Amino acid sequence: MNAPVDEFEFFLEKQWSDGLPVVTPTEARVQWMLTGTRRDPDEPVGNIPPAMEPATVRTVAIHAVMAGCKPEYLPVVLGGITLMLREAFNLNGVQGTMHGVAPLMIVNGPYAQKIGLHGGNGCFGPGFRANATIGRAIRLMLTNLGGGIPGVGSATVFSTPLRYTACLTENTERSPWGTIAESRGYAPSDNVITCAMVESPRLCYDDVSQEPERLLTGIADSMAAMSSWNMHVRSDMVVAMGPEQATVCARAGMSHADVHRRLRELAGRRVRDLKNGGNWRRERALKINVNPDDDDCFVPVIKDERDLHLVVAGGWGPLTAICHGWGGGSRAVHGVYEA
Repeated sequence: MNAPVDEFEFFLEKQWSDGLPVVTPTEARVQWMLTGTRRDPDEPVGNIPPAMEPATVRTVAIHAVMAGCKPEYLPVVLGGITLMLREAFNLNGVQGTMHGVAPLMIVNGPYAQKIGLHGGNGCFGPGFRANATIGRAIRLMLTNLGGGIPGVGSATVFSTPLRYTACLTENTERSPWGTIAESRGYAPSDNVITCAMVESPRLCYDDVSQEPERLLTGIADSMAAMSSWNMHVRSDMVVAMGPEQATVCARAGMSHADVHRRLRELAGRRVRDLKNGGNWRRERALKINVNPDDDDCFVPVIKDERDLHLVVAGGWGPLTAICHGWGGGSRAVHGVYEA
Protein backbone atom coordinates (compact mmCIF):
# COMPACT_ATOMS: atom_id res chain seq x y z
CA MET A 1 0.00 0.00 0.00
CA ASN A 2 1.39 3.38 -0.99
CA ALA A 3 2.06 5.88 1.78
CA PRO A 4 -0.07 9.05 1.60
CA VAL A 5 1.55 11.96 -0.20
CA ASP A 6 2.28 15.01 1.93
CA GLU A 7 1.22 17.88 -0.32
CA PHE A 8 3.68 20.34 1.18
CA GLU A 9 6.66 18.00 0.91
CA PHE A 10 5.61 17.14 -2.65
CA PHE A 11 5.96 20.78 -3.72
CA LEU A 12 9.09 21.41 -1.68
CA GLU A 13 10.85 18.53 -3.42
CA LYS A 14 10.17 20.11 -6.81
CA GLN A 15 11.57 23.29 -8.32
CA TRP A 16 8.07 24.73 -8.22
CA SER A 17 8.56 26.65 -5.01
CA ASP A 18 10.97 29.29 -3.72
CA GLY A 19 12.08 26.98 -0.92
CA LEU A 20 9.11 27.90 1.26
CA PRO A 21 5.85 25.97 1.53
CA VAL A 22 3.22 26.84 -1.07
CA VAL A 23 -0.56 26.59 -0.99
CA THR A 24 -1.72 23.63 -3.07
CA PRO A 25 -3.53 25.04 -6.13
CA THR A 26 -6.59 22.83 -6.11
CA GLU A 27 -9.28 23.51 -8.70
CA ALA A 28 -11.55 24.94 -6.01
CA ARG A 29 -8.85 27.34 -4.81
CA VAL A 30 -8.03 28.44 -8.34
CA GLN A 31 -11.71 29.15 -9.06
CA TRP A 32 -11.86 31.14 -5.81
CA MET A 33 -8.83 33.16 -6.90
CA LEU A 34 -10.40 33.88 -10.30
CA THR A 35 -13.30 35.63 -8.58
CA GLY A 36 -10.83 38.51 -8.12
CA THR A 37 -10.97 39.46 -11.81
CA ARG A 38 -13.55 39.88 -14.58
CA ARG A 39 -11.06 38.72 -17.20
CA ASP A 40 -11.45 35.45 -19.10
CA PRO A 41 -9.32 32.71 -17.47
CA ASP A 42 -7.99 31.70 -20.91
CA GLU A 43 -6.96 35.25 -21.86
CA PRO A 44 -3.24 35.33 -22.73
CA VAL A 45 -1.03 37.55 -20.57
CA GLY A 46 2.30 36.86 -22.29
CA ASN A 47 5.26 34.52 -22.47
CA ILE A 48 7.65 34.57 -19.51
CA PRO A 49 11.34 34.63 -20.51
CA PRO A 50 13.72 32.92 -20.90
CA ALA A 51 11.76 29.66 -21.09
CA MET A 52 8.88 31.59 -22.72
CA GLU A 53 6.15 29.47 -21.21
CA PRO A 54 2.78 31.16 -21.76
CA ALA A 55 0.98 32.87 -18.90
CA THR A 56 -2.78 33.16 -19.01
CA VAL A 57 -5.10 34.72 -16.46
CA ARG A 58 -5.66 31.21 -15.11
CA THR A 59 -1.95 30.37 -14.73
CA VAL A 60 -1.40 33.73 -13.02
CA ALA A 61 -4.23 32.80 -10.65
CA ILE A 62 -2.61 29.42 -9.98
CA HIS A 63 0.61 31.11 -8.88
CA ALA A 64 -1.32 33.63 -6.83
CA VAL A 65 -2.90 30.71 -4.96
CA MET A 66 0.50 29.09 -4.43
CA ALA A 67 1.88 32.36 -3.06
CA GLY A 68 -0.94 32.79 -0.54
CA CYS A 69 -2.78 35.69 -2.19
CA LYS A 70 -6.39 36.66 -1.64
CA PRO A 71 -8.57 37.02 -4.76
CA GLU A 72 -8.58 40.80 -4.38
CA TYR A 73 -4.81 40.79 -4.87
CA LEU A 74 -5.09 39.18 -8.32
CA PRO A 75 -5.55 42.46 -10.28
CA VAL A 76 -2.24 43.74 -8.89
CA VAL A 77 -0.44 40.50 -9.77
CA LEU A 78 -1.86 40.65 -13.29
CA GLY A 79 -0.96 44.32 -13.62
CA GLY A 80 2.57 43.75 -12.38
CA ILE A 81 3.47 40.81 -14.61
CA THR A 82 1.95 42.58 -17.64
CA LEU A 83 4.16 45.63 -17.07
CA MET A 84 7.25 43.49 -16.56
CA LEU A 85 6.76 41.87 -19.96
CA ARG A 86 7.25 45.19 -21.75
CA GLU A 87 10.35 45.04 -23.94
CA ALA A 88 11.97 48.06 -22.26
CA PHE A 89 12.01 46.28 -18.91
CA ASN A 90 14.25 43.52 -20.28
CA LEU A 91 12.96 40.73 -18.07
CA ASN A 92 14.84 38.20 -20.20
CA GLY A 93 18.15 39.87 -19.37
CA VAL A 94 17.63 40.04 -15.63
CA GLN A 95 16.38 36.46 -15.46
CA GLY A 96 19.80 35.26 -16.62
CA THR A 97 22.10 37.87 -15.07
CA MET A 98 24.95 37.17 -12.64
CA HIS A 99 23.86 40.22 -10.66
CA GLY A 100 21.51 40.16 -7.66
CA VAL A 101 18.58 42.35 -8.63
CA ALA A 102 14.83 41.87 -8.71
CA PRO A 103 11.78 43.65 -10.14
CA LEU A 104 10.45 45.90 -7.39
CA MET A 105 6.77 46.87 -7.62
CA ILE A 106 5.64 50.23 -6.19
CA VAL A 107 1.84 50.28 -6.17
CA ASN A 108 -0.07 53.56 -5.83
CA GLY A 109 -3.73 54.52 -5.78
CA PRO A 110 -6.91 53.76 -3.84
CA TYR A 111 -6.94 50.05 -4.66
CA ALA A 112 -3.56 49.56 -2.97
CA GLN A 113 -5.04 51.04 0.18
CA LYS A 114 -8.22 48.97 -0.15
CA ILE A 115 -6.38 45.64 -0.21
CA GLY A 116 -4.01 46.57 2.58
CA LEU A 117 -0.71 47.01 0.77
CA HIS A 118 1.71 48.39 3.32
CA GLY A 119 4.07 51.35 3.00
CA GLY A 120 4.78 52.13 6.66
CA ASN A 121 7.02 50.55 9.30
CA GLY A 122 8.86 47.52 7.92
CA CYS A 123 7.46 47.82 4.39
CA PHE A 124 10.46 46.05 2.82
CA GLY A 125 10.20 43.16 5.26
CA PRO A 126 7.90 40.43 6.58
CA GLY A 127 4.55 40.72 8.28
CA PHE A 128 2.24 42.07 5.56
CA ARG A 129 0.27 39.54 3.55
CA ALA A 130 -0.52 41.70 0.52
CA ASN A 131 3.09 42.84 0.08
CA ALA A 132 4.53 39.39 0.67
CA THR A 133 2.18 37.32 -1.46
CA ILE A 134 1.79 39.67 -4.44
CA GLY A 135 5.56 39.88 -4.86
CA ARG A 136 5.93 36.16 -4.24
CA ALA A 137 3.39 35.31 -6.93
CA ILE A 138 5.51 37.26 -9.43
CA ARG A 139 8.65 35.40 -8.35
CA LEU A 140 6.98 31.99 -8.61
CA MET A 141 5.95 32.78 -12.18
CA LEU A 142 9.45 33.95 -13.06
CA THR A 143 10.73 30.63 -11.69
CA ASN A 144 8.13 28.20 -13.00
CA LEU A 145 7.07 29.74 -16.32
CA GLY A 146 10.27 31.66 -17.02
CA GLY A 147 12.80 29.09 -15.85
CA GLY A 148 14.65 31.62 -13.71
CA ILE A 149 16.12 28.91 -11.49
CA PRO A 150 19.60 29.53 -10.02
CA GLY A 151 22.14 27.49 -11.93
CA VAL A 152 19.60 26.68 -14.67
CA GLY A 153 18.06 29.76 -16.27
CA SER A 154 19.74 32.18 -13.90
CA ALA A 155 23.47 32.75 -13.37
CA THR A 156 23.02 34.99 -10.34
CA VAL A 157 26.03 34.78 -8.03
CA PHE A 158 24.37 35.72 -4.74
CA SER A 159 20.78 36.59 -5.70
CA THR A 160 18.96 38.91 -3.26
CA PRO A 161 16.27 38.68 -0.58
CA LEU A 162 14.12 40.78 -2.93
CA ARG A 163 13.82 37.66 -5.08
CA TYR A 164 11.47 36.20 -2.51
CA THR A 165 9.13 39.15 -2.79
CA ALA A 166 9.41 42.81 -3.81
CA CYS A 167 6.21 44.81 -3.52
CA LEU A 168 5.20 47.85 -1.48
CA THR A 169 3.22 51.05 -1.56
CA GLU A 170 4.04 54.53 -0.27
CA ASN A 171 3.30 55.89 3.19
CA THR A 172 0.70 58.35 1.97
CA GLU A 173 -0.58 59.09 5.47
CA ARG A 174 2.73 60.55 6.60
CA SER A 175 4.18 61.78 3.33
CA PRO A 176 4.40 65.56 2.87
CA TRP A 177 4.08 65.17 -0.91
CA GLY A 178 2.02 63.36 -3.50
CA THR A 179 3.02 59.90 -4.71
CA ILE A 180 5.53 59.04 -7.39
CA ALA A 181 2.58 58.26 -9.66
CA GLU A 182 1.23 61.78 -9.18
CA SER A 183 4.67 63.24 -9.93
CA ARG A 184 4.38 61.54 -13.35
CA GLY A 185 1.01 63.04 -14.15
CA TYR A 186 -1.33 60.33 -12.93
CA ALA A 187 -4.38 61.35 -10.90
CA PRO A 188 -4.65 60.42 -7.19
CA SER A 189 -7.61 58.23 -8.17
CA ASP A 190 -5.56 56.22 -10.68
CA ASN A 191 -4.33 52.75 -9.72
CA VAL A 192 -0.72 52.73 -10.89
CA ILE A 193 2.18 50.28 -10.69
CA THR A 194 5.83 51.26 -11.15
CA CYS A 195 8.35 48.46 -11.71
CA ALA A 196 12.10 49.01 -11.41
CA MET A 197 14.95 46.49 -11.50
CA VAL A 198 16.96 47.08 -8.32
CA GLU A 199 19.14 45.61 -5.59
CA SER A 200 18.07 45.17 -1.98
CA PRO A 201 17.81 48.45 -0.06
CA ARG A 202 20.88 50.05 1.49
CA LEU A 203 19.92 52.03 4.59
CA CYS A 204 21.20 55.55 5.18
CA TYR A 205 20.96 56.55 8.86
CA ASP A 206 21.14 60.24 9.78
CA ASP A 207 19.77 61.43 13.12
CA VAL A 208 21.76 64.67 13.00
CA SER A 209 20.73 66.62 9.90
CA GLN A 210 17.82 68.98 10.43
CA GLU A 211 18.22 70.95 7.23
CA PRO A 212 17.91 69.59 3.70
CA GLU A 213 21.34 70.31 2.24
CA ARG A 214 23.21 68.38 4.91
CA LEU A 215 20.66 65.57 4.84
CA LEU A 216 20.64 65.20 1.06
CA THR A 217 24.45 65.35 0.88
CA GLY A 218 24.66 62.21 3.00
CA ILE A 219 21.96 60.42 1.03
CA ALA A 220 23.65 61.38 -2.25
CA ASP A 221 26.96 59.95 -1.01
CA SER A 222 25.29 56.57 -0.44
CA MET A 223 23.78 56.77 -3.91
CA ALA A 224 27.27 57.16 -5.42
CA ALA A 225 28.82 53.82 -4.44
CA MET A 226 31.88 53.18 -6.62
CA SER A 227 30.97 49.57 -7.32
CA SER A 228 27.32 50.23 -8.11
CA TRP A 229 26.20 50.01 -11.72
CA ASN A 230 24.47 53.38 -11.39
CA MET A 231 27.83 55.07 -11.18
CA HIS A 232 29.04 53.74 -14.53
CA VAL A 233 26.02 53.20 -16.78
CA ARG A 234 22.50 54.51 -17.12
CA SER A 235 20.39 52.58 -14.64
CA ASP A 236 17.32 52.98 -12.45
CA MET A 237 17.49 53.79 -8.75
CA VAL A 238 14.81 53.81 -6.08
CA VAL A 239 15.26 56.22 -3.17
CA ALA A 240 12.68 55.59 -0.45
CA MET A 241 12.81 58.46 2.03
CA GLY A 242 11.36 57.85 5.44
CA PRO A 243 8.55 60.30 6.30
CA GLU A 244 10.71 62.02 8.92
CA GLN A 245 13.49 62.86 6.47
CA ALA A 246 11.02 63.84 3.77
CA THR A 247 9.41 66.19 6.30
CA VAL A 248 12.79 67.81 7.03
CA CYS A 249 12.90 68.79 3.36
CA ALA A 250 9.24 69.79 3.14
CA ARG A 251 9.45 72.04 6.21
CA ALA A 252 12.22 73.95 4.46
CA GLY A 253 9.92 74.53 1.50
CA MET A 254 11.24 71.78 -0.77
CA SER A 255 8.78 69.93 -3.00
CA HIS A 256 9.12 66.37 -4.28
CA ALA A 257 10.51 67.82 -7.54
CA ASP A 258 13.01 69.97 -5.61
CA VAL A 259 14.40 67.00 -3.70
CA HIS A 260 14.48 64.89 -6.86
CA ARG A 261 16.50 67.59 -8.63
CA ARG A 262 18.89 68.23 -5.73
CA LEU A 263 19.70 64.55 -5.30
CA ARG A 264 20.54 64.35 -9.00
CA GLU A 265 22.85 67.36 -8.64
CA LEU A 266 24.63 66.06 -5.54
CA ALA A 267 24.95 62.33 -6.29
CA GLY A 268 28.10 61.59 -8.24
CA ARG A 269 31.89 61.36 -8.19
CA ARG A 270 34.88 62.84 -9.97
CA VAL A 271 36.68 60.78 -12.59
CA ARG A 272 39.84 60.74 -10.46
CA ASP A 273 37.92 59.01 -7.67
CA LEU A 274 36.28 56.47 -9.94
CA LYS A 275 39.64 55.38 -11.31
CA ASN A 276 40.61 54.09 -7.88
CA GLY A 277 38.25 51.12 -7.86
CA GLY A 278 34.87 49.72 -8.65
CA ASN A 279 33.51 49.28 -12.18
CA TRP A 280 35.58 51.98 -13.88
CA ARG A 281 36.45 51.31 -17.51
CA ARG A 282 37.48 53.86 -20.08
CA GLU A 283 35.02 52.56 -22.66
CA ARG A 284 32.15 52.81 -20.18
CA ALA A 285 32.99 56.44 -19.51
CA LEU A 286 32.87 57.23 -23.20
CA LYS A 287 29.43 55.64 -23.53
CA ILE A 288 28.00 58.05 -20.94
CA ASN A 289 29.67 61.10 -22.52
CA VAL A 290 32.34 61.41 -19.83
CA ASN A 291 35.89 62.45 -20.71
CA PRO A 292 38.05 59.75 -19.09
CA ASP A 293 41.11 62.01 -19.30
CA ASP A 294 39.52 64.85 -17.32
CA ASP A 295 40.09 63.92 -13.68
CA ASP A 296 37.91 66.81 -12.51
CA CYS A 297 34.92 65.75 -14.60
CA PHE A 298 31.84 65.14 -12.42
CA VAL A 299 30.03 61.90 -13.22
CA PRO A 300 26.40 61.97 -12.04
CA VAL A 301 24.82 58.85 -10.63
CA ILE A 302 21.55 59.57 -12.40
CA LYS A 303 22.17 59.86 -16.14
CA ASP A 304 18.52 60.55 -16.99
CA GLU A 305 16.05 62.20 -14.61
CA ARG A 306 13.47 59.51 -15.40
CA ASP A 307 15.68 56.90 -13.74
CA LEU A 308 15.43 58.27 -10.19
CA HIS A 309 12.32 56.95 -8.46
CA LEU A 310 11.79 58.99 -5.30
CA VAL A 311 9.12 57.68 -2.94
CA VAL A 312 8.17 58.19 0.70
CA ALA A 313 7.84 54.92 2.59
CA GLY A 314 8.67 53.30 5.90
CA GLY A 315 7.94 54.42 9.43
CA TRP A 316 8.91 57.56 11.33
CA GLY A 317 12.66 57.66 11.93
CA PRO A 318 15.92 59.12 10.57
CA LEU A 319 16.36 56.70 7.66
CA THR A 320 16.28 56.56 3.88
CA ALA A 321 16.55 53.35 1.83
CA ILE A 322 18.47 53.32 -1.46
CA CYS A 323 18.04 50.56 -4.02
CA HIS A 324 20.79 50.65 -6.64
CA GLY A 325 20.00 49.50 -10.15
CA TRP A 326 21.13 46.93 -12.69
CA GLY A 327 23.65 47.43 -15.46
CA GLY A 328 21.93 45.25 -18.04
CA GLY A 329 19.85 47.79 -19.88
CA SER A 330 16.50 47.72 -18.11
CA ARG A 331 14.22 50.77 -18.09
CA ALA A 332 11.61 51.16 -15.39
CA VAL A 333 8.00 50.87 -16.51
CA HIS A 334 4.79 52.23 -15.07
CA GLY A 335 1.12 52.29 -15.96
CA VAL A 336 -2.48 52.05 -14.81
CA TYR A 337 -3.81 48.59 -14.05
CA GLU A 338 -7.39 47.32 -14.03
CA ALA A 339 -8.68 46.94 -10.47
